[in-house]
Amino acid sequence: MNLWSLLILAAAAFHHTGRTEIAELGEAHTLLQGILGSSIAPMLFGLSLLCCGLNSTVTATMAGQIVMEGFLNIRLPAWLRRLITRLIAIIPAVIVTALYGERGTGSLLILSQVILSLQLSFAVVPLVLFTNQKSKMGQFVNGRVLTASAWTVAVVIMSLNGWLLLGVFREWMA
Repeated sequence: MNLWSLLILAAAAFHHTGRTEIAELGEAHTLLQGILGSSIAPMLFGLSLLCCGLNSTVTATMAGQIVMEGFLNIRLPAWLRRLITRLIAIIPAVIVTALYGERGTGSLLILSQVILSLQLSFAVVPLVLFTNQKSKMGQFVNGRVLTASAWTVAVVIMSLNGWLLLGVFREWMA
């Protein structure tokens, strides 16, 4: 969901005006000024970026907390957990920005979204496995139709992620 708010904003504005050649985030910001006006475009673009950042931060913090406390049995104060997760998120961005500039941050943004989409399989497959086990779920165990549907969705997600990964590597190798 990180980039969805930006994609929705840009897609709506660019589709309406017939501008389909936009490829980079910086281009989107510049062209939004011409389409939406110089006063509202920066505000909407900034709000979209803020929503992306908040979504990523909340998701990463909650996932980190659940993994650390539930699976690894590591209990940390909230402030330390937040500091660790934010440092893990910001250090690669600072390094790439310092080394490669704006072009590098665009590539890092794309790579981060590819990695996030790949993580979905690691959440969906165990979820389907666990909810299909009567010993874990008791009377709430999934039925056959729901299990078949869930496995179908999991396979589709994994297939699309494989296709995405292949496309990204082909693009980077070209």
